[in-house]
This record gives sequence, C-alpha cells and structure tokens, in this order.
Amino acid sequence: MSETDRIEKKVTLRAPRSRVWRAIANADQFGEWFGVKLEAVFAPGITVRGKITYPGYEHLTMEMMVERIEPETYFAYRWHPYAIQPGVDYSAEPTTLVEFRLEEVEGGTLLTIVESGFDQIPAARRAEAFRMNEQGWAVQTRNIEKYVSEH
Repeated sequence: MSETDRIEKKVTLRAPRSRVWRAIANADQFGEWFGVKLEAVFAPGITVRGKITYPGYEHLTMEMMVERIEPETYFAYRWHPYAIQPGVDYSAEPTTLVEFRLEEVEGGTLLTIVESGFDQIPAARRAEAFRMNEQGWAVQTRNIEKYVSEH
C-alpha cells in the first residue's frame, strides 16, 4: 500500500469499550456524532442511507455498505469517499473500506479508524478525496471523543 492509499487515526477514548461500541455500531448514535440521519440499522451485507446533517452538506445523502460487524471489536463499511458533487453518479467507482477497531486500554478504549483503497479511486478526484477525508477523520475522532464523554 502506498502512503496515499490509507488514512489511519487513533484516539484513546475515556469510556468503556461497550460505550464506544454503541456509539459506532448503533446507527442512531453513529449518526449523532458523525452528522448523518441514517434510515436503517447496521447489519452485515446491507446498504444504509441517510441525509447528512453537517452544516453545508445537508443537501447530500450518505450511503454505506456494511461489510462486517464483530461485536465490541470491529465494524467496517464501504462507501464512495467525498462523493459530494450533485448529479454525479459514483456507483461505477470503486469504494474505500472504513474500519473501526476497538481495544481496551488503561483508562478507556483505543479506537483505530482506517480508511483504505484510495489508490483505486479515479485519478481525477483521488487526491481531493484523500485530502478531504484525512481532514474529515481528524474532525470525526474529536466528535466521537466528545460524544462518548457526554452520553
């Protein structure tokens, strides 16, 4: 893998693993900190859609294809990264894989978020998708940290 294929963020959350797991694997809770109103529950093999609630992006619908769920340790989905152009059909493009891994550590839970597969995204939008998602995951790690500490 090249250094442009993968984004990785790690954060130690001051919350028990079960609490962090609910924030990730429960679609309603995920939506609260991520900024999306999802229309279904997460289950392996299904596609979940929802309206983005993040300011400036409310006109967009997010689509996630749930890949794998291993209770309290691993949650993964696929999506089209930075698919924000109105009227563009991204369905023929490859997706990236987003993985959440949870580990108990002293004082809480280590959350590792990895998004990989950017090298397969069409060259015309690859660098921008990587750059925007790199920034996005930095924000989302702060969002989940705040969410699990307040709920």
